[in-house]
Amino acid sequence: MTDELKVAVETGEPEAAEIDAAETAGVVVADAQEQADEDMADDGEFDDELDSEDSLTYSNGVIEKIVAIATREAAHVLGMKGNLMHFVQETLGAENLTKGVSVEVTDDNRVIVNISVIIEYGAYAPAIFEDVKERVTERLAAMTGLEVAGINLRIEDVMTREEYAASHKRAQEAAAE
Repeated sequence: MTDELKVAVETGEPEAAEIDAAETAGVVVADAQEQADEDMADDGEFDDELDSEDSLTYSNGVIEKIVAIATREAAHVLGMKGNLMHFVQETLGAENLTKGVSVEVTDDNRVIVNISVIIEYGAYAPAIFEDVKERVTERLAAMTGLEVAGINLRIEDVMTREEYAASHKRAQEAAAE
């Protein structure tokens, strides 16, 4: 199964979204059949335009990657905090750029973003939150045209830059063994 966000495009602007694999991604699925039924003419035939409609599809992983990169650009964000699966992947030497990020699509086809981060000790968390919100919203709109319905930033840990670098180095050495 793939997680995908499908955006119908007629004039270059995203107008509809569809998510596959809703049970794994925790997202709302737009029912394409319902739209097709609405487009059915009184004579029982489907509208010819439905078969020739162009579409643009984003994998949830792509959206998560854009969010993760934008988040890492924010001042005082040291890193992302993932789950056990991300830890195992990193231990085996794979870097997961979407670590600490999940996305959901609302009924009105906007994106809700959940981010877990490690921030620098001494930094003002509300300012980090505003910086992350601005960067993520701007990057998603610029790259995908998607509107952000909400951003949930969870501070998972606070470390000095030195502590973070040391823990990151230990993890890399453990992966090398």
